[in-house]
Amino acid sequence: MNNRISDQALRSQPTPGRVSHSSLTERVWRFRTGGQWREMPREFGAWPTVHNRFRQWRDAGVFAALLEGMIAQAAKRDAVDLSLVSVDSTTARAHHDAAGMHLPAEVIGALEKAAAEEKQARKKGATQEQDGHNDADDPGRQERRRLRARHRARLTAASLGRSRGGLTSKVHLAADRRCRPLGFVVTAGQAADSPQFVAVLETVRVRGPVGRPRTRPGAVAADKAYSSRGNRAYLRRRGISAVIPEKTDQAANRRRKGAKGGRPVRYDAELYKERNTVERLINKMKAWRGIATRYDKTPGSYLAGLHLRAAIIWTKELTRTTP
Repeated sequence: MNNRISDQALRSQPTPGRVSHSSLTERVWRFRTGGQWREMPREFGAWPTVHNRFRQWRDAGVFAALLEGMIAQAAKRDAVDLSLVSVDSTTARAHHDAAGMHLPAEVIGALEKAAAEEKQARKKGATQEQDGHNDADDPGRQERRRLRARHRARLTAASLGRSRGGLTSKVHLAADRRCRPLGFVVTAGQAADSPQFVAVLETVRVRGPVGRPRTRPGAVAADKAYSSRGNRAYLRRRGISAVIPEKTDQAANRRRKGAKGGRPVRYDAELYKERNTVERLINKMKAWRGIATRYDKTPGSYLAGLHLRAAIIWTKELTRTTP
């Protein structure tokens, strides 16, 4: 297999316990091929054992620590370029098996209660008579509402969204200037990009040999979907240069206000051309079938696969630049 991890690189990772090369091979096979656990080759051992160990490592944060350790290893060689970090998102089609996540009854109840309270707050005291319907006249209508609310709660907990193309998840990611992954956020497929901008940048964490981890890049590049006052204020507050073009409607609205609209948005057009690094990274990530299509029921398992794929990319970079 081409995606082999050197024993020296694995020993340097701050993962709980010892992660052997043979232990990671099964997980690489799972996300690279997109096959089911029960279809795993016999030489890997019993598939229930492999799957249970994967869940234990996922819950313990082993895969996230593996990625962080690989980035720290690259930082020791001064191979992490945070002068420009690019942010973008990509949609992953979810297999129908991904919709079968099991949730305890108390969790579903809590989600339904929260959704009902949010809906009630939006209605702001509107009564059923105002919309021309009364649940007392139609007992089945209330039950249908409850089933729809439970279905939406399950999709929300699984980070799945339904669109014209079916069930989807969205992966928000950040890449350094040399097209290497730094962090991920998984949301439902219909989630907007701009609200996840801060959350993605919060995942950027580069541990150096000494001192606190570096979390502030020199500049951040993103497309017009991330153009908002909140995002620009966040970058300005942290002293980060914003390389984000302004939306056409936002520019028109600003000009309509005249002097009260503020100054035009400026950004480095030449630096913005390097935003293609995150687009190329998305192509690298989706080279694995289990990443391009989500087969995992829980968002944590899918996120663990993203971390594993990113760790393999960093491993190849470190192997290529070994002194």
